[in-house]
Amino acid sequence: LVSLFMSDLMVGLVVMPPAMLNQLYGRWVLRGDFCSLWASFDVMCCSASILNLCIISLDRYLLIISPLKYKLRMTSCRALWLILATWSVAALASFLPI
Repeated sequence: LVSLFMSDLMVGLVVMPPAMLNQLYGRWVLRGDFCSLWASFDVMCCSASILNLCIISLDRYLLIISPLKYKLRMTSCRALWLILATWSVAALASFLPI
């Protein structure tokens, strides 16, 4: 849940202010090289948010399917690995193209 919070917070603090300026002025008013960086952060934060929701859903599914085995399967190390994998996939999908 903290990872989901961080991705949504980054959308609100990093992605939305330049998007608001873009909507207000009708054009990109910031430096030109910042546009591709902003677009990458936009894709990364939104992808991380979606992937975090998928991981949370998978976690809840595993808990419902086998509640007695859940503690053995979902260790803190495995949860940390899932969070790192989520952010890595989101970063690769967004920053690799630029």
